[in-house]
Amino acid sequence: MGRTYFVEESIGQYLTELSTKVKPYVTGLLIGQCSPQRDYVIRAVRTPPKEQQQEETVGPPRLASMDEEWITTHASQVSRMLPGGLLVLGVFMIVTPELAKDSQNALRKLIFSVEKCLSKRRLWKPAEEEVSDRAALQICSTTKKIVCRTYDVQDPKSSAKPADWKYQSALTASWLALGCTVNVNIHIPLLATSPNHDLEKNTKNGLNRWSKQIEDSVFLINGQVKDEDTELLEGQKKFKGNTQPSIQFSDVKVLTQLGQGSSPRCTATVQVCSGSINLRGAVKCRAYVHGNKPRVKEAIQALKRDIINTLSDRCEILFEDLILNEGPQKKNIEREYHVLPQRLFVPVAGSSVMLSDYKFGDEDTGEIQERFVEMLDQPVQAEDIHIAEGISRVDICPMTESPGDTPQAQLTKATLLLKLQQNMGLVVAAAVAVLASIFSFSYFSD
Repeated sequence: MGRTYFVEESIGQYLTELSTKVKPYVTGLLIGQCSPQRDYVIRAVRTPPKEQQQEETVGPPRLASMDEEWITTHASQVSRMLPGGLLVLGVFMIVTPELAKDSQNALRKLIFSVEKCLSKRRLWKPAEEEVSDRAALQICSTTKKIVCRTYDVQDPKSSAKPADWKYQSALTASWLALGCTVNVNIHIPLLATSPNHDLEKNTKNGLNRWSKQIEDSVFLINGQVKDEDTELLEGQKKFKGNTQPSIQFSDVKVLTQLGQGSSPRCTATVQVCSGSINLRGAVKCRAYVHGNKPRVKEAIQALKRDIINTLSDRCEILFEDLILNEGPQKKNIEREYHVLPQRLFVPVAGSSVMLSDYKFGDEDTGEIQERFVEMLDQPVQAEDIHIAEGISRVDICPMTESPGDTPQAQLTKATLLLKLQQNMGLVVAAAVAVLASIFSFSYFSD
């Protein structure tokens, strides 16, 4: 038996309207949420047309001319605008009858290309039990016939499986939201041996280490530690028969473990560094979970991924902006301060879910509105744009050298500093041991 997709009713009308504009085909993304029992589609978004696309080549229409790179780039941009719990869970294609025969092969190719593009950017790994099926939706522009199939993106040789496509009104009316603020203070050393001071690569490596801390953190939901396998709403009042877009919100605190691993012993490495990158600020994170008896594990996983994604994505956006403004061949490292783009949230029409975006300080509201129309095919009112947080920044610090600071002198300083840190570590460890005798476990809040 194949998977079942429950689809927001308004998507049917959106796809019908798109089918009247087919010349000769339209592609797009399906946005929603996977769960073990069923999948939910809350948005369908067409691929934005390229400027050159207005001039069609003479001759019979062919899917071979489809710009795969343009579609996967769109998917990458859209994925940045999705809060925790939401993902690109498939692609759709509206085609004329003469192209219907070739469209399934084209859809299959697109699904694997989009997944490959998105997985490259992730700093987390999918869980073993996670749903890896993605939807391929084909619609005939003339008959309006819908054919939905799925492919397992973890299996390159996966064949198509049939899937049910069912429309439902007020799909997200009973969804649940979780939110938290995470204070970030990440120090990333820049090794002297790193070629051309590759800031982006070093930053990603540093974020990779930090993401493992987030994965190992303890999450308090409304002040409580809950068992992973319990229902998220256990012990809470449930609202039945609610068809109005409203949402139950849970406040979450993230507690990062003080010690990593079970062993009291650790090893330290002394490395010669040419500087450091420091990420500082408080980031707002949000995740959404379906209302069909969600487990605590699903909710926490969605929020963890949003925490990791939001910092990784805005660092990506910053480096893209630096390349545009300063060029890719920046070799000399100088003391610099850069402001990370701020996160904002915008409601989805007819839904209790909000989508996300990022803005630099010099961007005006009009630019944000244009981006939502281009990326998500959704008009946004200026008053609906909610800036969620204050300013976070990146400090890029070179190592200051005095005339006598040879590499060996720098290494000696680093060794002395390490010994001081190790001695401080003994003091902290003693303090933790005292606290551990009082509490069963000890954490410090972010």
